[in-house]
Parts: sequence; structure tokens; C-alpha cells
Amino acid sequence: MEQGKPRQYSPKEAREKIEAYCAYRERSQLEVKQKLYEYGLYTDLVNEIIFELIQNNFVNEERFARAFVRGKFSIKKWGRVKIKQALYPHHLSDYILKKAFTEIDDQQYDAVLKEVIEKKARLVKEKNEFRRNGKIAQYAIGRGFEPDLVWDAIKKGNIF
Repeated sequence: MEQGKPRQYSPKEAREKIEAYCAYRERSQLEVKQKLYEYGLYTDLVNEIIFELIQNNFVNEERFARAFVRGKFSIKKWGRVKIKQALYPHHLSDYILKKAFTEIDDQQYDAVLKEVIEKKARLVKEKNEFRRNGKIAQYAIGRGFEPDLVWDAIKKGNIF
């Protein structure tokens, strides 16, 4: 086999490999499609295999989006904005995105935002309160939390 050239799989081999790929963790249709193209398959066969994977419940966009949102929020402590930006390349419908974001409880969201702000506040050494709050807000907004929620949390929270 030549260096740099991906191996071409037969349709049967590709189906087996892609089923294992989908069984490992939730995948979007886009991820599966890209992987099938890497296997050297052509559009008609790729679409046929994706259809079969959906029929056999190996690929489910809503399940993927829910798992993605849950993971990024609970493990990485990302806010809704950053999660939505990360989901954008997967070309999910607004309906699926709306359902996926129901995985985040509003009270839990506020608690995580407060936790992120307090953690950053302990690390910021700035003496000037205005600059200090700016640095903390910039960090939380960078984590994907909505600016108005961040500033409200900073104003009402005793983070010093």
C-alpha cells in the first residue's frame, strides 16, 4: 500500500467499520458521511449506507445533539453560545437544536456560570475592581455564557 493514500474499502467492509464507528459514540450524519468518503466510497453508496444507519438507529441527529450538549455543558462547562457554535458545522435543524438545549436546566446553568466566575475570580490578581470584573466577564463570555447573564452574575455575586 502506498504511503499517504487511504485504503479503499469494499461496501461490506465499509458498512462494518462505520457501524463500529457509530457504536463507539454518538455521531452526526456529517461525521459519518465524511468518514465514508475517507473509506473511498462514492456519493450514491454513501447516501445508501447513511440511510441504512438511520433506519437501524446507528445514527440519530437528535440523540447526537442531546449527547453533545450534555457533554460540553457538564464536562467542559461551556455556555450555550459556545455549544451552539460548536454544533453549527454539523448542519442540525433549529428543531433539533431547540430539543437538544432542553438538556440544560436553567438553575444548573446559573450554578455552573457562578462556579466559572468564582473560579476565575480566585485566580485574577487585578486590584482595580473595574478591570478585575472585566477580566472575569471576558473569561466567562469566552466560555460561551451570554454577556447579560455574566454581568448580572458578577453584579449580584460577592466574588471577592
